[in-house]
Order: sequence, then structure tokens, then C-alpha cells
Amino acid sequence: MSAVAEPRSCPPRASRLVPVHRRALAPAMLLLLGLCLGLPLCAGSLEDARTRDDTLDRVGLRVPRQARLLQRLKTKPLMTEFSVKSTIISRYAFTTVSCRMLNRASEDQEIEFQLQIPAAAFITNFTMLIGDKVYQGEITGREKKNGDKVKEKRNKTSEDNGEKGTDMFRASVVIPSKDKAAFLLSYEELLQRRLGKYEHVISVRPQQLVGRLMVEVNILEKSGIESLEVLPLQHSRQKGIGRGEDDSGPPPSTVINQNDTFAKVTFKPSVVQQARIAQNGVLGDFIIRYDVNREQSIGDIQVLNGYFVHYFAPKDLPPLPKNVVFVLDSSASMVGTKLRQTKDALFTILHDLRPQDHFSIIGFSNRIKVWKNHLVSVTPDNVRDGKVYIHHMSPTGGTDINGALQRGIKLLNDYVAHNDIEDRSVSLIVFLTDGKPTVGETHTLKILNNTKEAARGQVCIFTIGIGNDVDFMLLEKLSLENCGLTRRVLEEDDAGSQLIGFYDEIRTPLLSDIRVDYPPAVVEWATRTLFPNYFNGSEIVIAGKLADSKAGQLHVEVTASNSKKFVILKTDVPVEPRRVGGGAGDPNHVERLWSYLTVKELLSSWRHSRDAREKERLRQQAQALALAYRFLTPLTALNLRRSALPAETPEAAVGPETVMQSLRGAPPEPGPALQKPYSPRIKVSKTSVDGDPHFVVDFPLSKLTVCFNIDGQPGDILRLVSDHADSGVTVNGELIGAPAPPSGHKKQRTYFRTITILVNKPERSYLEITPSRVILDGGERLVLPCNQSAVAGSRGLEVSVSANANVTVTIQSTIAFVILIHLYKKPAPYQRNHLGFYIANSKGLSGNCHGLLGQFLNQDARLTEEPSHPPFLKAGEPAETILKVKGRQVPVVWKQRKIYNGEEQVDCWFARSNAAKLIDGEYRDYLASHPFDAQTSFGPRPSSGL
Repeated sequence: MSAVAEPRSCPPRASRLVPVHRRALAPAMLLLLGLCLGLPLCAGSLEDARTRDDTLDRVGLRVPRQARLLQRLKTKPLMTEFSVKSTIISRYAFTTVSCRMLNRASEDQEIEFQLQIPAAAFITNFTMLIGDKVYQGEITGREKKNGDKVKEKRNKTSEDNGEKGTDMFRASVVIPSKDKAAFLLSYEELLQRRLGKYEHVISVRPQQLVGRLMVEVNILEKSGIESLEVLPLQHSRQKGIGRGEDDSGPPPSTVINQNDTFAKVTFKPSVVQQARIAQNGVLGDFIIRYDVNREQSIGDIQVLNGYFVHYFAPKDLPPLPKNVVFVLDSSASMVGTKLRQTKDALFTILHDLRPQDHFSIIGFSNRIKVWKNHLVSVTPDNVRDGKVYIHHMSPTGGTDINGALQRGIKLLNDYVAHNDIEDRSVSLIVFLTDGKPTVGETHTLKILNNTKEAARGQVCIFTIGIGNDVDFMLLEKLSLENCGLTRRVLEEDDAGSQLIGFYDEIRTPLLSDIRVDYPPAVVEWATRTLFPNYFNGSEIVIAGKLADSKAGQLHVEVTASNSKKFVILKTDVPVEPRRVGGGAGDPNHVERLWSYLTVKELLSSWRHSRDAREKERLRQQAQALALAYRFLTPLTALNLRRSALPAETPEAAVGPETVMQSLRGAPPEPGPALQKPYSPRIKVSKTSVDGDPHFVVDFPLSKLTVCFNIDGQPGDILRLVSDHADSGVTVNGELIGAPAPPSGHKKQRTYFRTITILVNKPERSYLEITPSRVILDGGERLVLPCNQSAVAGSRGLEVSVSANANVTVTIQSTIAFVILIHLYKKPAPYQRNHLGFYIANSKGLSGNCHGLLGQFLNQDARLTEEPSHPPFLKAGEPAETILKVKGRQVPVVWKQRKIYNGEEQVDCWFARSNAAKLIDGEYRDYLASHPFDAQTSFGPRPSSGL
């Protein structure tokens, strides 16, 4: 929420309303004022104030700095209260935000009220109290001439993660000098289930310390609450904003009271606690995640006073096979981070495919490049080859969206047509682009027609749009018309993690061709009842209006396909007689849910209809229903009218409060506070590679330590340990680049951003480690965040994560690696979050082990007695000594090198020239083609000798 003062002096006058304009605030104002209440100065911007002060200084009218600061503080609007009350009944949420302001200035101030709301929500009321006047909101049909109206400005905000967008509501108002104002905004939404959880997000952005700040959420679920958690505040660390003491667990002062069907969550931080979260006031999202019990396979069906809602989310079903084609934009605009993150995400996704799935890959720019001209089964070799193909994708050319989609659909149609598929399967396209169509067919309507005609309802298209230049409307229509979903990834977001999160939602199809039937004589109007697929962790929601009949029960029948069989589910739900009466204080949440879903479906059909007559009919239906239920939509507007009521803060309805009160019961005591995980310091072998990257090799028999550098290139994948043929272990590391420090002699720095470990015995397992997460794929894929301590194991492979410190990998109890995590709170331009690799136990590695580090294990080395003095050695440089290792003589010099585990600094003999004479072969012999490449340029080594 925000109230922003205009940068001009406002002469005293009667309170008036200023319509919201659609232009964005100027960048200087955004920088000065932020997006929340209380930062502005009525007399002008910060730059204006500085200019005015400088002018006074030049003419000799100096004002003490403290006095000038006090003058500015006096004009700052003071927020005395910020409160949010939300009531969730059977996944349908009623939320009211209340804000009170005080104008302490000696003149009127014009402020802009702003509030972020979930994109799926409908605003139902907005009320303002200015001095002793009350202005009540009224929903009316939208017309071209809106007059004195408050307009809703809906646009994506950069505050969000791109997966779930937010919209911004704005209204301008003038507060008289020394007077008060209050704002109340109410909205409603149906919570969506994703990855097995419902998520309720409340924007808490007062942007100043508030005397009374409170968030209260009441949840009532008749089927029972299975799990509930409150996440740390999200997006609370911005420029100029402090960091909380502990970002793990619920925000400070959060209290959770819960029984089987009811939960109450309160967040009421004191001013001191707010300052610990952020010195300038809280700026973040308060998030609650929960799920409900599910006992009936046909779902949870609730009937209330002539309306019903049906929640269908079956579980414990075998997954359907997937036929999936990944269609990836490799045009020139994808160069750099976007394409790299996309490749990384696809590596992870390919490992996640099931053995019964089939897949192929298409890269497109102005040319369509198909990996295989047919779908292939999921085998280790095919997954490896697919990763190699993705790894070699390079950005070039334009964007042929139509051609890429046509080729992907043809691959799927050909596979289904030419294969006698006994099991029922689901055909999907995962389509990712960052631009608009520039090559081939570029007309949007023709692309949509071509795609729909080719897919014929048999192929579902899931689209991801990256950045600000993407034609998101085209992607949205492609998905909507072809039974898919779409997501937008903002420019500053991590495209890879967004792609993985999106894929996780559709990775496990459980049912296809779902049809839900209700008796036409009993149900007058139902929302959508046909669904192409159901994915594990999601939910199908249908709401309906019962006919005015005296039927005592509602018959429900669900048919669907699951693998080799049809699923038919039936039940009869009792229908109680309708209650007469009921008021605004006790609204029918099922009725409002039905109207919410119906308006959403009508608006979607209206937007995408291509028939003028049909489009007008849909517009009228959507507008009429939105007006009847007071929903602010693109077809309705919000008028503010002066009310004759006295200036007392109105109480906005937030759901059936009387029902909530009767069902709360005695809540249990809140649980114990979360504790930080224990993070022990580690001691490991000196044999390691860390930093830029610096290699250290320990020879314990001769008590020698040798070190060397490798000047690689960003994107290179180095073979660190290669013992695939014997112990079955391979370790590779991928480099990331950074600029060199100004005083350095190098042109650039490189660090390890990813360490990958392939274990081939007794069974194949993959391990991928980055500074943010660990992915373990040993038959079942497991993702461990690096900011939480955890232990996991699979097939003789154990992974232990110490939060934000290190990852220890133990293989068959005879091999152990430690990966150190280096994180920077405020990194310099030449610093990057990176990893260090240390060999803690090498007993299980064979004598044939190779790699940049592996070749020195089980070897020994010794020095010549006298240092050599080459004629070109400059004064002050260390004298060279000859190191004998593996039958070679290597010039080395004495050097000190820091071991990056933070415990010691070692003395070592340094081999110059990129270790050219120290290592076998050349640098290029140690380059892997992809992160899990287990090949090596070297065969079994000869026996060691000096």
C-alpha cells in the first residue's frame, strides 16, 4: 500500500477527489518515494528541496541542517495504522486492508493511495474517510466518459516473482492540513492449488514504521487442515532496506493457533520488531501455505443455499506416460544468461522424465533445428545425448514461432499415429521464447489458427514468456486455446528456476479426458465441466447454481482415463432446503465462489472470441454478473460517492464472521520457535580446487604440497576426477566468469558455479551442486536447498548439507568429497557466488583415477636438493626448484596459498604456466562436453615413479 504526495505545494482548500491517471510516476519520483505510504514531501521533491536549500545558502539565508530536516519530517504523512484481515472459507478468501493516515503539515497534501493485490482477485469495495466526509465505492458499468471516478490500473509489477503476478490499485486524494484520512479496500479470490499447496499472499508494504501494524488470517476448512506453514517475508530486501535478524521461519511476532478444521494466524510486530525487519518499514509479502485432507476420491462437494462447489483432486493414482516436445527459442535475443539458465533447467528436467515417457527437443530461431525427427524413449543414453544437444545450442537469427510449433505438433501427431500405444498417454509441448514472431508467419491470428488446426485438441501447449519484449498475449492465447497454461518470467528473474517450477506443475499427469456430469434438471448453471488433463498437486474446481426444484440430492458422476483403464466415480450429495434471509454480514461463500468463477470464464471467452456477435453477448453477460456481485473487472468501474453517514470507519464485510466465531473452538498453544540449524566447521584434505580456480595437491608421503592455477574460459567444464571405469565416480566442474580487479594482472576471473558428480556403481546416480541447491537423482529426483541443513541418501550415496556452508558427499563409505559454498552479501564486480571442491577421502578411488586432481592421488613427489637460477630470473623473484613427479621434472617456486575452508594457509610449491609440465597432456584434454560427461582422454596410467 502506498500514499504518495505530489511534488507541489497545495493551498488550503476543501477536500476534493482527483481521478487516478494511467501514467506511471516519473522515475525520479519512484526513486524518491518508493511505492508505499509516507515517504513524500508536499512542498516538492527531494531534489527541489536541495535546490531550494542551496539557493538560500547562496543569498546568505542559511538554515541549520537539523532545522531543514525537521521541516521535511513535519510534512511527511504519518501512517498511524495498517491492518489486514482475511477470512478463507473452503479456499475462497475475503480480504480487507485498512490504512489510517495523518497529515501533519500546515497545508493540504495530495497523496496517491496504492495497493498490490493478487492478479486473480476481484476488488469488491473501496471506501475513503477524509476529515469528516465519507466516500463510499459503487461498482458501475464501464463507460467511455467516466467523470469523477477512481480507476483501477492493472499492470504487472516488478515486485513479483513472475510466476504469480500482482496488480496495482491506485487512487488520488487530497488530505486537509492537520486532518486524518482512512482507506479501506476489499477484494476476493479463489486460492489455486499448485504443487500440493494453497498459497495466500498478502502485500505488507507501509514503507514506514507503523504504530499499529497487524495481519490476521482466519482459515476454515470443513474437510480438515492437513498442513499449514507461514513463510518468511518475501521480497523484503530492497535497496536502502535493512535485513532482518533471521530470515528463516515465520516473521517475528507471528502466532499460529490451529485445530482440526480452523486456523488463526496473526502477525503483529511492534515498532522495534518492524525496524529489525527493515529500518524503513516492512516491504514484503506475508505468505501462508496450507493443504486440506482428502478422503473421498470423487472429491469434496459442498452445497449451500442453492449453490454448490466441487473440489476434485484425486491422489494415489499411477502417472500417465508423457509424450513431450521441448521447443526452445535459440534466437539472438536469448544470448547470455537467459539461454544458459534455460539450458541448466532443461538438464534438470530431462533427468526428471520417467522411463515410460517419450521426448524430443527443438531449437528454433529463423531455422527450425530438430534433435531427432521422432520421439525417443527415456534411457540414460538418450538423456545424455539430449543434454549434449542442448549444451551445444547457440543463439543466432530471428524467431519463427509458427514454424517451431508446427514442427513440434507434427512430431507428437506422428508418434501417436505410427505407434500402437497400449497405454493412454498425454501429449505436451513446453514452449519457451523471449520475443515476438519475426520470421515466417508473423500474423498473430494466422499463428493461432494454424496451431489450433494442427493440434486438434490432442496436443496441450504450455508456454513460458521471458522478459519485457515477449508477445505475452500471443502465448496466453496459444495456451488457452490448446488446453495449456502460461507463465511470464520477468527480465530480472531466474529463467531456469521458473522453468523448473513450471514444469514441476505438469510433470505428473494422473488423468486425461476428465468429464464431470450433473443432472440438467437439478443444475441450472455450472462452470466448466470438461478438462483435458489433471496433474498431480493441482485441483479441478467446478461451481454451480441449482435449479429452483425440491430435489433432495445432487447426483455427481466423474469419468476419466488413467493409463490402461477408464475411471468412473459416482456419488449422491444431500441437498438441504434453502434458507430464507441471510444478509451482508453472513454472505454465501459458495454463491460468491460460483459468481467469481463464472465471471472469470465469461471474461476469458470474451477476450478470445473472434465473432463480433458472440463477443458482445459474452461482454453483456460478464458485465451483468459482475455488477450483480460487485466485482471490479475490465468491464466495470468504481465510482466514489459522498455518503451522508457520519465519519466513522465503516466495517467492510470479510466473510461469514458469525460462522467463523462458532466453529473456532479452543485453539492449541503455538508451537516452539524455529531454531537455526547447526553448522559445524569442517576439516578436509589439502587436495582441492577453489577460488579463481586455485588447485592444491597434497603428497603426504613426502610431506609436500604442490599448487597450480588453471586459466580457463567461462562455460568450460573441467574434469576434476575421472574414475568411471573402476570405481564408477566422475566429478566435473563448470566455470563462470567475472571481471578482474582493477589492480590485477588477469583480464578476467573464473570460478566454479556447478559441481556435478556421476556415480555409476552399484547403480547410476547423478548429483548437481550449485551455491543455491543440490539435485540428487538416484531413481527419484530430490532437490535440497543449500540454505537449509539436510541429509539425504540413495544407493550408497549420502549427501549432507550444512546450511550456507558446505555439502559433503560420501560414496560407499570409502570416498568423500566436500564442496564449500562461498556466498557474498554485497559482492564486488569481480566476485561471484561459487563453490570449492575438496577431496576428504580417496581410498575408494582406483590407481587409474585421472582428472586435474585425480591424477595425483596415490602418487608421490620429491624435490631436487639445490634450487636452480635461470638467467632470466629478475631480482627479488623466488628461486626455482625442480619437482620430480610422475617421471617428469617440473620447475616450481615457493609460495603461500590460502586454503578456503577458513582454517589454514598452506605453504606450497607453485607450478607456473598453467601447470603445463605438471599435468598429463594439455588443458583441452580436460574439457568435458557436458556436465555429466564421463569420458576421458587418458587410459590407465603407468605405475608411479620419480
